[in-house]
Amino acid sequence: DPDSGDNGLLLYSLVNDQPNEFDIDENTGQIFTVSVAGKAGTFHLEVQAADQGTRQLTARTTVNVTVDSSSSNNIVVVELNQKINVVERNIAGVKRVLEDKLAWNVYIVEVYSGGFERQARSSTDVTYMKIIAFDEANQEVPAEDVKRKLWEQKNNIEVELEKIFLTSVTAVIEEAPADSASPELIAAIVLGVLLACILVAFLVYVLFAVKRERYKQLYFIIGFDNPGATDKNGSLKSLEKLEHTDN
Repeated sequence: DPDSGDNGLLLYSLVNDQPNEFDIDENTGQIFTVSVAGKAGTFHLEVQAADQGTRQLTARTTVNVTVDSSSSNNIVVVELNQKINVVERNIAGVKRVLEDKLAWNVYIVEVYSGGFERQARSSTDVTYMKIIAFDEANQEVPAEDVKRKLWEQKNNIEVELEKIFLTSVTAVIEEAPADSASPELIAAIVLGVLLACILVAFLVYVLFAVKRERYKQLYFIIGFDNPGATDKNGSLKSLEKLEHTDN
């Protein structure tokens, strides 16, 4: 927008907001993935830019985002010793450094922290980035090749990142972590174990009750037909003793 002042100040927003999948930086218009794990296909996002003048003017466009699930095999995780909100503010610069040193097109798939999101954004000094690289033919670069080149350029990358963050930066290349079990899955497993324990306890109780009932019936039959089959304490005598008595 060539205007000056409030008439030239643009704020961006998603018209068909999908808070569980995408988000947008209202100041820069940069779109981020929030959660597209396990999803594939094309998402149609309608983005609006609005100036802040008295008579507000707006414009809209559609952004098509294609998620390819096959990319997960070549994802590489890079760990930075910086807060997640600081990394997010400088994500464009981080991307530029990675592309320059790797000589590939780099896409930052996800930026996340190891703790709870709201707390970690300002308190945790470690941020993880999932990245994937594409060569000149727009083909995915194998993860092992990306990691090898990251290690080769590690020092150069850290030097350039220090210029962006204005502080010492350490970059660690990690394996892409396996998806952790969801709380729902954990709860289901715990519930299943508890139900199994209850079932086993119930079967043991039933088995014990059946055996005790059979013992009572046997005691009643032998004791009724053979009054001498019990000793003075009321206990069953051995069959050997009963046979000896009959003889």
